Amino acid sequence: MLRLKLRRWRWSRRTDLPDSIAKAWAASLPSNTTATRELSFLVCDAEMSGLNPKEDELLSLGWVRVTQGEIALGSACHTLIRNQHSVGQSAVIHQLRDCELQEADDVKAALKALLEASAGCILVFHNAALDTAFLDRASKEVFGTPLLLPTIDTLLLEQRLLQRKEQPIAQGALRLGACRERYGLTTHNVHNALGDAMATAELLLAHIAKRGSGLCFKDLL
Repeated sequence: MLRLKLRRWRWSRRTDLPDSIAKAWAASLPSNTTATRELSFLVCDAEMSGLNPKEDELLSLGWVRVTQGEIALGSACHTLIRNQHSVGQSAVIHQLRDCELQEADDVKAALKALLEASAGCILVFHNAALDTAFLDRASKEVFGTPLLLPTIDTLLLEQRLLQRKEQPIAQGALRLGACRERYGLTTHNVHNALGDAMATAELLLAHIAKRGSGLCFKDLL
């Protein structure tokens, strides 16, 4: 968390923070020893038009809150984002078409909604590096600063568990569906941001349960 605080300080010196960012950064950060049962998570997923954050676009965001070890279904949100360029062949994966996105909110509205929903929460992604790269680029364009919110990556958590077995990690073993299968969770075939966020939330809870009591925030970083 010290590194996150330092990065926030550096960015705050470069620009006047808009209200949405200032409010998000004002929320207190958990200590490394905070027990996981005391944490609230906002489990998120993004759909993009490609894998290059410098060229491709955010098309949708989905999230759901996890509090006291339970998924708060009423917090689930799926928001589409108006695109500037055609989605092209990426529609085969996420099933989002140009005609559906033209009436959607712009990326600024989507980011504001995400920041509001994230109040008091730790963000969770499966493959956080990809999603946060797109979110940070969009945030820089809209707000003049990256989001810089505390984040956990279930892909990295699962990778560490497999590495402890000192066995080679098979190709595809870290995909969301494969990770869920190791916990006996149902097959995941949904390919939209909210469906993937829900699936990641279930994976997070299964991961925490497997590691047992006494788990704290630093164990998930």
